[in-house]
Amino acid sequence: MCAEGPMKNNRALAPWIKHFLLQYLPAERNFARNTQHSYRDALRLLVIFASTALRKKPDELLVEDLSTDLVRRFMRHIEEKRKCSVSTRNQRLAAVRTLAAFIGERSPEDLLWCAQIRSVPFKRSGHRPVGYLERSEIDALLAAPDRNRRLGCRDHTLLLFMYNSGARADEVAQLTVSDLRLHAPQGKSQSFVQLRGKGNKIRFCPLWASTTAALKELVSGRADNERVFLGRSAQPMTRFGVHDIVTRYARIARDRRGGLRQKRVGPHTRRIEGASLCNRLVSTIAGAEVHFRVDTPLE
Repeated sequence: MCAEGPMKNNRALAPWIKHFLLQYLPAERNFARNTQHSYRDALRLLVIFASTALRKKPDELLVEDLSTDLVRRFMRHIEEKRKCSVSTRNQRLAAVRTLAAFIGERSPEDLLWCAQIRSVPFKRSGHRPVGYLERSEIDALLAAPDRNRRLGCRDHTLLLFMYNSGARADEVAQLTVSDLRLHAPQGKSQSFVQLRGKGNKIRFCPLWASTTAALKELVSGRADNERVFLGRSAQPMTRFGVHDIVTRYARIARDRRGGLRQKRVGPHTRRIEGASLCNRLVSTIAGAEVHFRVDTPLE
């Protein structure tokens, strides 16, 4: 297959990455939004690493500059310097391998290079058991924010929402006011939230009375298209911001309760704890995944 558009006879890496991110992933492959963001982040880190290692400006990098040796060094950099998990390392590698396949399909002269890049193996990892939190430990985490301050109220609401819904950090960051149904429809006994997860799958989760009250106060007077959780400058919070909030209050809670010091607390822990209160049932309506409360909620 011949190279297309501005990439024809072009050894520069930048045009390939641009077409890969802006056309191939969203339009040709219809990758999920989260995957697109993950691949973009991985290639951004790769370009920075390659530019530094080869002493080239980012726009001077060539396809052949991404050698197998450089990719392997990049993988070590991800684990050793950036202190990322094996899972994150493999996600970064998946982005690089997919880019290589994309270039190889459109540039036959790069097929050997593509095969070499795709020969860099994924790394196997042992699965650590998830540390579940006791109810008293969850209470300590939820009590950590100072609710006398505006940002403390926001952070308490965020933690409570994650505990209630089991939402991922990215789902929390992307949540808009229109996704909330805080006034139960006629004939319904409970408010709920609509969450868009991996693969753009929609699921609905009931909200406890305490969560509903906290969210109502947080979004009062806000437009439907606004994000629910905003940063200090009223800009939409990122998934990294959500992660920082969870880990920050986990540290505070550890100081107040010694048992937490032996447990690794992050957004995924919140999802596990939220899921422990719900049974998952696949709805036959629109293929939605619905969460049903089976335990006593926080009131």
